[in-house]
Amino acid sequence: MKALKIGNLSIAVPVIQGGMGVGISLSGLAAAVANEGGIGVISSAGLGLLYKDFSENFLEASIHGLKEEIRKAREKTLGVIGVNVLVAMTNFVDMIKTSISEKVDIIIAGAGLPLDLPSFLKKDSTTKLIPIVSSARAAKIICEKWKTNYDYLPDAVIVEGPKAGGHLGFKEEQIGDNNYALEKLVPEIVSELKLFEDKYNQSIPLIAAGGIYTGEDINNIMKLGASGVQMGTRFVTTDECDASQGFKQAYIDADEKDIEIIKSPVGMPGRAILSSFIQKVKDGKKQPKKCPFKCIRTCDITKSPYCIIIALINAFKGNFENGFAFAGSNAFRATKISSVKEIFQSLLKEYKESK
Repeated sequence: MKALKIGNLSIAVPVIQGGMGVGISLSGLAAAVANEGGIGVISSAGLGLLYKDFSENFLEASIHGLKEEIRKAREKTLGVIGVNVLVAMTNFVDMIKTSISEKVDIIIAGAGLPLDLPSFLKKDSTTKLIPIVSSARAAKIICEKWKTNYDYLPDAVIVEGPKAGGHLGFKEEQIGDNNYALEKLVPEIVSELKLFEDKYNQSIPLIAAGGIYTGEDINNIMKLGASGVQMGTRFVTTDECDASQGFKQAYIDADEKDIEIIKSPVGMPGRAILSSFIQKVKDGKKQPKKCPFKCIRTCDITKSPYCIIIALINAFKGNFENGFAFAGSNAFRATKISSVKEIFQSLLKEYKESK
C-alpha cells in the first residue's frame, strides 16, 4: 500500500480508524492503530458521561476527558493521533479548541458542515483539519468557504458513504440507491477536489469510508481515486477496542438481517444492530421526560423517543436492554475477537492478494 500523505504527515498504512462514540474508540484503540502505522482516532462524543466522576458538569467533564484520552494515547504511541468531533455537538467549539491546544495531529469533523473550523487554529498550530462529507457539493462548499474566509484548504477530505455505521448524511431513500454509493461518490469528489488542488497547487487527498472491511475493499476503492480509507466496524471486535466485551459480542452475534436503518432522535437515519431496546422504541415504549445533557443541537426532547447519549453509553457497557450498538453494514462478518496487529496483517495480506 502506498503511504498516505496529509500535509507533512506520512501515514505508512493509509488506514484511518473511524472515531466511534460513545466510548468505543478512545485512547486504547487509537494508540494500537497508530502503532501499526495507521491513524488512531479518539471520539470526543459523550466524554462528559465517561468522566462524570471528575465533574457533574457534562461540559467540564468532556474537556477533562478529552485531555486525558489524548494524554493516555500519547503515552502508548509515537504514531499519528486524531480526534473526531461532531459539528452537531453543543460542545463542538470546546472539543475543537481542546484538541488544538493539546496539539493532536488531526481533527476530523463530521455530522454537519464545519464551515468555521480553520478559525480555531493559532499561528503556531500544527493540527491538520479533515472534514467529513457525503457529496461532491459539500466538499466544494467547504473548500470555497475555507479558502475565502480563512485562506485555508482542507488537509484531506473524508467521504462517508451510505454503508457506514452510526448516523448517515443521507436521506433514508438514498441509502440503498446506487447513485449515492461510495463507488460513485469517490470519483465525483476526487474531480471536485482536483479543481482546488490545481488552482492552489496543494494536495487534498480523499479518504473513503463506509462499508470498507477488507484489504480487497481498500484496493478497489483506491483504484477509483481514494488515497486512503477510514474503517470503524472492523476495529470494534479487537482486544484493544475500548468498548465492553458485551458490545463487541453484539457484533459477533449479529446476522446480516439484524443490521438495520433506524430513526435517530437527532433527525438523521442511522445504522445499528437490532436490540431489545430498538424493538421497544419501535413498539412506542420509550420516551425521555427530560434532557439532562443537551449534547446534540438537533435533538428535540419533546419529539425524541429516547435519549441517544444514554442509549449509546448503555451499549458501551454492554446493556442492550437500554441501548443499542451503531455498526457498519459489514458488522455481521465479524466472527471473533482479534488484536489490532492481526487486523492490519490481514488487511495488508488481502490487499496484496487482490492486486
